[in-house]
Amino acid sequence: MISATDLVLAFILDFFIGDPRWAPHPVKIIGGFVNKEEHFLRKCCSTPSGDRWGGFLLVLSIVITTYLFTGLIMMLITWISTHLSAVIGKVVLVWLTATTIATRELIRSAQDVITSIQKRDLGSARFCVSMIMGRDTKELSDKGVLTATIETLAENLSDGTVAPLFYLAIGGLPLAMTYKAVNTLDSMVGYKYAKYLNFGWAAAKLDDIANYVPARITGQLIVIAAFLVSLVIDGKNAVSIARRSFSVMMRDGRKHPSPNSGIPEAAMAGALGVRLGGPSFYEGVLVQKPYIGEMEAGDYLDACLRANTFVAVSAVMGLAIAVSILVLRSTV
Repeated sequence: MISATDLVLAFILDFFIGDPRWAPHPVKIIGGFVNKEEHFLRKCCSTPSGDRWGGFLLVLSIVITTYLFTGLIMMLITWISTHLSAVIGKVVLVWLTATTIATRELIRSAQDVITSIQKRDLGSARFCVSMIMGRDTKELSDKGVLTATIETLAENLSDGTVAPLFYLAIGGLPLAMTYKAVNTLDSMVGYKYAKYLNFGWAAAKLDDIANYVPARITGQLIVIAAFLVSLVIDGKNAVSIARRSFSVMMRDGRKHPSPNSGIPEAAMAGALGVRLGGPSFYEGVLVQKPYIGEMEAGDYLDACLRANTFVAVSAVMGLAIAVSILVLRSTV
């Protein structure tokens, strides 16, 4: 089990440095193995049922290997700390823990979109948003780009920050890294396109299970963050904004095709007074999604800026909860 201090240091490292492109990253390594195994298993599967079994074997092998390998790394870190250098052991542990959190990258990616829109460079904004989401972006308007960015901020706050913190708190680095493997599998094969409809079924279902609790925690954090930020900016409306965020989350959170993504997205839509969702294209295929929230705010650029602030505040609150759990566990 990691300590509360280790987690705080890892969060700070991610928040201020993020993931340097030159540094090796566990998710990239996991993704490489997913690609190779998918290619191998595809050769053995030529029927829908075969695809399902192949996808199940892919998920099973990646998840088990990630958990066991991370456990071995933890044993190695313990040995290094005991026999060689406690400082080196601590540095490696903090760095690996930081790689499971992606708060800085999420905020930075959204800010890149915002900056492009502010410069009236729609082409750049479309490219930036295409790097953080799977839908087609070449036909998106300014508002469409900003709406997609807000949706991504809400969903990835859960996937990239709250969920890793949750699993770090209850199961340490092995469980958090295993969660990252599950999330990576879903992002690579867990689609409902014809190619992955059967092969990606197991990955998508496991990701739904893994994110069930974190998504609901995230929704509550967004409600609280909306209240706190609004209290600082405009204290008169803080209560009504938080109430609207919670109301929309409860009303629209289950409209999303995903059992989890709609919860933080609806909370964010309510907090900002915007409407998310609606028809979207994925690899040229039109997907009809229900609308979430109500179109009250006319300035989606300002809403996107506030969404970035809500993400940062929610992330810090998520850290506080995770640290509290670790402190309580250490005293029991």
